[in-house]
Amino acid sequence: QLHLVESGGGLVQPGGSLRLSCAVSGGSVDDYGIGWFRQVPGKEREVVACMGSSGGITNTHEGRFTISRDNAKNTVDLQMNSLEPEDTAVYYCEADTNRGWRCSSYHYTYEYWGQGTQVTVSS
Repeated sequence: QLHLVESGGGLVQPGGSLRLSCAVSGGSVDDYGIGWFRQVPGKEREVVACMGSSGGITNTHEGRFTISRDNAKNTVDLQMNSLEPEDTAVYYCEADTNRGWRCSSYHYTYEYWGQGTQVTVSS
């Protein structure tokens, strides 16, 4: 059973940065597509960035957010810069058992996710 744990969320001022980390156990991180999603109350979960098992990246916030993977540590990080109040959400790390270069942008294709970490951008 794959287990994912997110960390690194918190309160940050507009323009600030946070680095979220997703620790994966029960499997090798490069055997899965890994996505970072976020959700606010009343809205559907949306993709922020994802990485296929073979390394292809989809990033809907390119220029501000960067996704990276450390196979040795079995983690996938999301570096978030120039944060805006609109980035406030619960951020989830999710794993897709479908392997390949591309990753899915759709929450329903992912079979595992963590408990989420709250990111609040406010002055």
